[in-house]
Amino acid sequence: MAVVGYPNVGKSTLVNRLSGRREAVVHAEAGVTRDRKEVPVEWCGRAFTLIDTGGVDTADRRQMARQVRAQVEAALAEAVLILLVVDGVTGIGPGDEDLAQIVRRSKRDSILAVNKVDDFARVDMIHEFHALGMGEPVPVSAIHGTGSGDLLDLILARLEEMGALAEVEEKEEIRVAFVGRPNAGKSSLLNRLLGQERVIVSAEPGTTRDSIDTVVESGGDSFRFIDTAGLRKPGRLVGDVEYFSRVRALGSLQRAHVALVVIDATMGLTDYDLTIIDEAMKRSCATALLLNKTDLEQLDLKDLGWRLSRKTTLKPPFLATSALTGKGIGDILPLVRHLYGLYSAHLPTRELNRFLQEVKAAHAPPLVRGRQLKMYYISQPMTAPPRIIIQVNNKSLVTRPYATYVENEMRERFGYFGCPLVIQFRGKKG
Repeated sequence: MAVVGYPNVGKSTLVNRLSGRREAVVHAEAGVTRDRKEVPVEWCGRAFTLIDTGGVDTADRRQMARQVRAQVEAALAEAVLILLVVDGVTGIGPGDEDLAQIVRRSKRDSILAVNKVDDFARVDMIHEFHALGMGEPVPVSAIHGTGSGDLLDLILARLEEMGALAEVEEKEEIRVAFVGRPNAGKSSLLNRLLGQERVIVSAEPGTTRDSIDTVVESGGDSFRFIDTAGLRKPGRLVGDVEYFSRVRALGSLQRAHVALVVIDATMGLTDYDLTIIDEAMKRSCATALLLNKTDLEQLDLKDLGWRLSRKTTLKPPFLATSALTGKGIGDILPLVRHLYGLYSAHLPTRELNRFLQEVKAAHAPPLVRGRQLKMYYISQPMTAPPRIIIQVNNKSLVTRPYATYVENEMRERFGYFGCPLVIQFRGKKG
């Protein structure tokens, strides 16, 4: 179901209310939502998807307004039901009449929701909206939640009539987040990979403000691609919208299995790119680098590999790409599959213990205060990310350099480049 309306009528607030989650960025500033964002909703054991869209002002001729309207038109084409949201406080505006006409022309079933009806003692204020010719208006308050249950029941009934509802089911997905500094080309790369203008692209930094999910089926696997807002340094954030965009981008890393850090080849690998890689590692994401805009600038890949090996624990793989020419686009999914395979693989205990014996033979554990560290046994009790437990005589004898040595050897032996590893040394007393 597509949710459409004039700017600042409360569409995103209503989407958050109906879904029961803070999925969409909400702010008093008009025009915060730009891309179309799909939000799953469960109600009474049934499931459907809301498509939150940017506000449409048909009188606005700016480039960004045209791109927002194109995203709204795409949402209308995808939807089987349309929810037109209007502002109950301001009444009918010229934009509402234009949108009602667009909805009628789409020939989709529709519902008219009158938002900001915070006092139901004044519910008679909705009657003027009959003039839009969209049937019985439904009063609702997205902020207070009043009327939201009745609206969900109505949506469910309409979708039930169309046979467009699904049973609630969990499906395994590989979740992939595109992250990076502003204007690195994350949205352009995602659009090229998907073969459609799924998210708005502009030369203006900060065009993407929310995390936008897109689900794709390929080769029997289900991928959820998450386009995120550009990550600026905390000290350079301007206003609340940029702050919440950053929070959403980092939250996307929290739920992703794989993070693709997009690097602007014309600027090279910066210290803040390394910080973003570190943020992905802290959130246990398998990580790779996409070097975008290589049609404009060729990076020294040998030097890049050396810097990554020296500066990061993950030692992530990297791929030269160009959203403009399509270079490297076909290698992105195989790279994601490879990283997810490492992320979710379980190593045989026998193979791990053979590795442990070889590590001890190549470099004996250290002496600490006259006592030597002894490593008895290694196992992998968990995956996603891989968690390795090494039984030792006393974990206070484990030095940081030796722990780093064990981790580096494990990455070399089993190819864990770009994959987070949790290695725990466990003493006899726990």
